[in-house]
Amino acid sequence: MNRGVLADSGHQQIIQLLDNAPLRRQHIWVWALASGGTLVDGFSVFMLGIALPLLSNALSLTAVQSGLLGAALVAGAAFGAALGGRLGDRLGRKMVFLLDMALLMPAALISALIENALGLLIAQAVVGVAIGMDFPVSGSYIAECMPHRQRSRMMVATIASQSAGMLLAAALSLVLLEVVTYATVWRWFFGAEAVVAAIFLLARLSLPESPRWLMGQGRNQDAVHMLQRLIPTDSQELTDIAARLGQTAHFSARVPQPAGSLSVMTLFHPAYRRRTLLSALPWFLMDFATYGVGLFTAVLLAAMHFDATATSPVAHTMALVRGSGAIDFFLLLGFLLGMWAVHRYGRIRMQLVGFAGMAAGMGILLLSALLAGGASEHVVLVVLGFTIFNLFMNMGPNSTTYILPAELFPTQLRATAAGFAAASAKVGATLGVLTLPLIKTDFGVPAVLMLVLLVSILGLVSTWFFRVEGHGLTLEEHQSAAIA
Repeated sequence: MNRGVLADSGHQQIIQLLDNAPLRRQHIWVWALASGGTLVDGFSVFMLGIALPLLSNALSLTAVQSGLLGAALVAGAAFGAALGGRLGDRLGRKMVFLLDMALLMPAALISALIENALGLLIAQAVVGVAIGMDFPVSGSYIAECMPHRQRSRMMVATIASQSAGMLLAAALSLVLLEVVTYATVWRWFFGAEAVVAAIFLLARLSLPESPRWLMGQGRNQDAVHMLQRLIPTDSQELTDIAARLGQTAHFSARVPQPAGSLSVMTLFHPAYRRRTLLSALPWFLMDFATYGVGLFTAVLLAAMHFDATATSPVAHTMALVRGSGAIDFFLLLGFLLGMWAVHRYGRIRMQLVGFAGMAAGMGILLLSALLAGGASEHVVLVVLGFTIFNLFMNMGPNSTTYILPAELFPTQLRATAAGFAAASAKVGATLGVLTLPLIKTDFGVPAVLMLVLLVSILGLVSTWFFRVEGHGLTLEEHQSAAIA
């Protein structure tokens, strides 16, 4: 297989400085800013999930409308991921970081002020577009800017911000339920999203551009300036390197085309087809399961009578918030375990283990629903099932599916590939949030749990079939012809 590589010693020096640097305070700061989109994603999904029961009363939503409202968020994210990925490769990582928050902030504010179901659906779709735009760019940026030895941990920490956002939303929603009129509290849920987006928009103005992306565009002088903001080093040496490189673009890929010719179609070139399927198909299956279950955790808990002791609408909602928040805590714990396990055992192994654990968790939930008395009589099994599902999901595929496309593709195609994979995932998520409530209405909770169980098994099988081993490789080594 041919391999197109522009191997310039100057570019190699800059890359080695990036890869071999110790993790510094500057790295942590840019990581926190780049992770804002995944935090807002978790925040938004939780807030919409908790708001759905309230919206059903306030706006007289039917089951179909509730499903469409949930689907609007993730359908928008599917479009946003594809758009953001391509823009991230063409315009730069930082530009998309600013665009998505500038779009999310007014859309969330409109959601808080809207008076009808159709307007809310459109506003939430735009929120989804903004969230989707962030996913491929944040993964690409973190992969390109973090030291090699810390890359997997920091990328898992980025997607873990989803759970941090969910826990933040849970804590804030409990406060709002105490101090805001019950009938209008859902408006404050969405208003809080706008505030969080505004904070990240302002903070991201100080974010440096990815040096790898700049080198891939031939902007070597800008690249060394950004590198100096991340890593204190000899400025004169870097200036000399940039002067020697001029406008020569760094290009390292498994195909011989020049950097400018890489496009979405390159994802289906024989050199990348297997990697594209590995990146997209398991993520599609995982998001079908996780967004469907995650967005409707509160609804499923209510259907299982987890809130049986609630004596008022406020107490009912607060019980669901506490139950959802307690379950989401294990999402974060799973990510913390993933930061250790993915680094140690590799992406593919942990993705396989994670899908197996997800299937086991759904199996326990299914058992609780089928036993005499139903799930309401087996709360321990309900909590255990949700816990195992969330724990293994996050220490496995919810971490690894985010990492893989950012590592398996060259710089000029990285965000595009991550965007395609994330868009595929959001299509799965859209199907999940649209169909699962309808299945619950027509066939009951056991049918939902059985479907998610089967989808988890398919995720395991597809990961095994399309697996690409590359544990411990640098981003540039992943482009070697010797690696499948």
